[in-house]
Amino acid sequence: MMLQQKPRLEIDAKYFPLIKKDEKVLKINAEGLYYRELNALLRQAICSEGLEKIEIHNVCGQRYIGTDLDTNSQIDIYGTPGNDLGAFMNGPKVVVHGNAQDGCGNTMNEGQIIVHGHAGDVTGHSMRGGKIFVRDYVGYRVGIHMKEYQNKIPQIVIGHTAGDFLAEYMAGGIMVILGLNLKEGEKCNAKFVGTGMHGGVIYERGEILAPVAGTKIMEVGKRDLKTIEGLVNEYCSHFGADSKEIMAGKFKKILPISKRPYEKLYSH
Repeated sequence: MMLQQKPRLEIDAKYFPLIKKDEKVLKINAEGLYYRELNALLRQAICSEGLEKIEIHNVCGQRYIGTDLDTNSQIDIYGTPGNDLGAFMNGPKVVVHGNAQDGCGNTMNEGQIIVHGHAGDVTGHSMRGGKIFVRDYVGYRVGIHMKEYQNKIPQIVIGHTAGDFLAEYMAGGIMVILGLNLKEGEKCNAKFVGTGMHGGVIYERGEILAPVAGTKIMEVGKRDLKTIEGLVNEYCSHFGADSKEIMAGKFKKILPISKRPYEKLYSH
């Protein structure tokens, strides 16, 4: 028995009102569009049509945008994408002109997610590569289970502050918390920062975080400052902030004391 070939999804002018062939820019109107249909159209535009720049307008809670895409395309999102934006992503640059909901960059492998607003809970969950830049604040359990994979080092830069359980069970990677929304002497009210942390590093601008037992706060060295400056420069290039003003603040780093924090709990 011969298998029937799945018909190719046709590009409908309703969803693609404008195509600029010279610039390879495709604009999708996502208003009222179900998330599965939107993602099918997006995948065809990138994987089948080979378009390098996509704009999605009127996004309102559609999930899984950019999931599992293996490409160098740029996706600009206007609106508020739903959960798991860029999950398992492997290369694209996703720019959100608004806020992002929970699970942004879930198990992300490569690429960039840039959020011109705030991002929800579990941003960067288990990410093992790539970069996430959030202009404002993030929710709870951001960077949970972050880990380095082969030569990949995941990196998250947060412009404002974060919720509880920041970097919970963090096993690798780099997280930078700038606290740009805080007044002088004010601290982030996040609790249980670094719970179960056994790898990676958190850089904080000032003394704004209260890490838990099992972690230690240390002064940064020249190598640390070079890493921080590079990420701050990228943050400022995305959001128009003043890198010199940010770098004028004092940075410290939070590290795990042990690579096996639960060794005594589960062994005899």
